[in-house]
Amino acid sequence: MRFIEFRDKTPANTPPDPNVPDWVPWTQQQWQEWLTVSDQLRHALEQLNEAGDTATRNRFIDQNSAHWGQLKPWLKALSKGKCWFSEVRELYSHYDVEHFRPKKEAKNLDKTVRDGYWWLAFDYTNLRLCGNVGNRKKGGWFPLKTDSICSTFECQREEMEDAYLLDPIDEADVNLIAFDETGNAIPSPAATAWEKLRTEQTIERLKLNAHIDLAEARRKVWQQVCFDIEQYRRFKDRCSGGGNQAARQIMNKHCLNIRRMTSSEAELSTVAKWCVFFREDAQLSRLVA
Repeated sequence: MRFIEFRDKTPANTPPDPNVPDWVPWTQQQWQEWLTVSDQLRHALEQLNEAGDTATRNRFIDQNSAHWGQLKPWLKALSKGKCWFSEVRELYSHYDVEHFRPKKEAKNLDKTVRDGYWWLAFDYTNLRLCGNVGNRKKGGWFPLKTDSICSTFECQREEMEDAYLLDPIDEADVNLIAFDETGNAIPSPAATAWEKLRTEQTIERLKLNAHIDLAEARRKVWQQVCFDIEQYRRFKDRCSGGGNQAARQIMNKHCLNIRRMTSSEAELSTVAKWCVFFREDAQLSRLVA
């Protein structure tokens, strides 16, 4: 999981990205038209909800899924073409436009079900990009901490909920997931008991470790970064006294490799970053992109 800067971003102000060739920025008029349709769809949902017809309300959401589907290329552009949760492009399967807060029903830890956040079904700020390996497993899973405020249509307070699921547009949430040399996602060493529980539940629910190919890809990234760190240090020592340009060139090559693997465009860049951070070396940390 890598932090996605979502604030103030729209399809009209997100530039082209070579990692997402199918992304073409929208005009402001196109964006405004999309928002207008969203408002119309939400109004229709409110009427169906007032009528107490939940089944028809939920069918209406499904029948209009193409509306939020229009934003998939934009959501890909915001993450350099990577899944927002797994941080890979193809390994976690094809992309879904995922609703962070489930739109039809919300499942609790004890498997009981409450009404979903249907009023956010066409709200673009509730959309995330997720490979369907994790999205299929997540489904309507969205438990809250015991005694947490629970937002409803009549009293909308999503920002006050204590949710288990970590959110890739919340930088504090993203920083709760670390990685180890085996390729597994783990809670950050500094996590509190509640933060550790949230992280463990998110990892389990989204299959961030259970998907074997994903864990193996992380392990390979970790090994490569370890190799580059070792070589960087080795040749740095050789040129520390000056007069060894060949050693300096090799040192710089491994320095660039570390920067490349920790850059926002690289797959699993957060794994590479944690590999560096666990060394607790200030000079190495400055190499992180």
